[in-house]
Amino acid sequence: HVQLVESGGGSVQAGGSLRLSCAASGYTYNRNCMAWFRQAPGKEREGVAALSRYSPTYADSVKGRFTISQGNAKNTVYLQMNSLKPEDTAMYYCAAKRGGAWSDARNYNYWGQGTQVTVS
Repeated sequence: HVQLVESGGGSVQAGGSLRLSCAASGYTYNRNCMAWFRQAPGKEREGVAALSRYSPTYADSVKGRFTISQGNAKNTVYLQMNSLKPEDTAMYYCAAKRGGAWSDARNYNYWGQGTQVTVS
């Protein structure tokens, strides 16, 4: 039974920080296929950050503010979010890719249930 379980969301003021966690289980985990997406009301789901065999990749809107990392615990991925802005408000999802471009949500076959981040 595949599970991606996110945690760490919440409400913060602009300029604040949050750290999201994602625990994966039930399939053959590959750190190079893990990513974070977000979706705001009325908007399409967008890629935020992804791990890869090389350096992590980030959406331009979060570069320099967000950091994706592999946890010490196996099958755990984090998203450290600093200098949060109101436009970062969204549901954040952890996802595992089967292949292809990291920013295309269609390339991901496993998704978590999401964790809400609200910045005011």
